[in-house]
Amino acid sequence: MLAALVLVVGVLLDRFAPQPYTGLPLLAAAPLIAGATLSFRAALAVVCVTCVASVLVDVDRGRPATPLIVDLAVVGVIGVLALAVNRLIVRQGRDLALAREVAERVQRAVLPEPPRDVGPLTVAAGYTAAQAEARIGGDFFAVQETPFGVRVIIGDVRGKGLAAVAAVSIAIGAFRQEAEYAPSLVTLGRRMDEAVTRHTARSGPVPSMEGFITAVLAEFSADGAVVSLVNHGHPPPYLIHDGQLARLDPAVPQLPLGLGLNDLTHAGSVPADVVRLPPGASLLLVTDGVTEARDKRGAFYDPLASERMRRLFGDPDAVVDALTEDVGRWTEDERGDDMAILVVTRHHRPPRVA
Repeated sequence: MLAALVLVVGVLLDRFAPQPYTGLPLLAAAPLIAGATLSFRAALAVVCVTCVASVLVDVDRGRPATPLIVDLAVVGVIGVLALAVNRLIVRQGRDLALAREVAERVQRAVLPEPPRDVGPLTVAAGYTAAQAEARIGGDFFAVQETPFGVRVIIGDVRGKGLAAVAAVSIAIGAFRQEAEYAPSLVTLGRRMDEAVTRHTARSGPVPSMEGFITAVLAEFSADGAVVSLVNHGHPPPYLIHDGQLARLDPAVPQLPLGLGLNDLTHAGSVPADVVRLPPGASLLLVTDGVTEARDKRGAFYDPLASERMRRLFGDPDAVVDALTEDVGRWTEDERGDDMAILVVTRHHRPPRVA
C-alpha cells in the first residue's frame, strides 16, 4: 500500500505540479519501497508500472525526448537496484532463519525439556528470552531421577553469548553425572563447583563478575513428601499450597558454583534445608529474570505481592503460564534478562503400581 501510495502521489505531482517541480523523486522511491517490503514478482511489477508511468506523464506534459529518456533511465536504474536489494533481503532472511533453527536445536540439545512425570511428581518448565529474536541463553534447569530420589537444578550463568552456552553445557553435564553418585546435595554442589571451576580455568581469564553460576539444588524423597534444598547464591524458590505462596530462604546460603571456593565447605557441616511438600503442593523455582524484572518506575517484581499468584492452580503448567503472564504485565513485555521457570508438583495421590 505504501509503494502504491508513493507511486500515485508521484504521478500526480509530476502531472499537476508547476514547473520546475516534478514527482520524479517519489516515482523513484516507489520501486525502493517495493523492493524492501514486497516479493520479487510484486517488486518487479511495481518497477515496470513506475517506468511506464514515468514515460506516460512525460509524454502527456509534452516533454522533449531527452528529459523523457533521462527520467526513464533514473527510474529504471533505481528499479534495478530495488530488485537487487530485494534479493539481498530474501537471502539474509534465509540465513537468519537457518541461524535461528541451528540455535534452537542447540538449545534443545543443551537444555532439553524435563520429563513430565517423575515418580510422585509432575514437572512443568518455561523459558522466555529477554529478546524475541533470542533462542539461547544462560538460564538452565534439569530434572533427574536418581538412587537418592528425584534431583532438580535451576541455575543462571553469569555471562553472555557462546561462553554462557558452554558453561550451561558443563553445568548440566556435571549435574547429570554427579547426581547419580553424590550422597548429598552439598556434595553434589561441591563436585559441580569443581567441574565448573576446571572449565573456567581452561577457558582463560574471565572478568571478575562473570564465569560463575548461581543455582538451587533440590532433592525429593521417594514419596515426594520431603524436599531438601541447597542454594548457591540463587533467588530462593517458593512453596505453593492451598492458594498461598511462601519464599524458602536458605538457612545457610552457599557460594555460587565456579568460584573454586566451595571446597572450603565440608559436606557434613552445612545441612540442606528440609521442607515438607503436602499432596498437591508445588515447588516453584525461578531465575533472576523473574525476581529482578522491573516495571516502568523501576520497582522489582515480587511473586509474594502478586494477587495473581495467590490462587489454586490445577497443575504446574498453570503456575508457569500465570507467572509468565504476570511478569509480562509487570514489565509491559520489556524484559532485561532471560527468565526460566521450573515447577514441581506432588501428586494428590500416589502413582499406581502396574
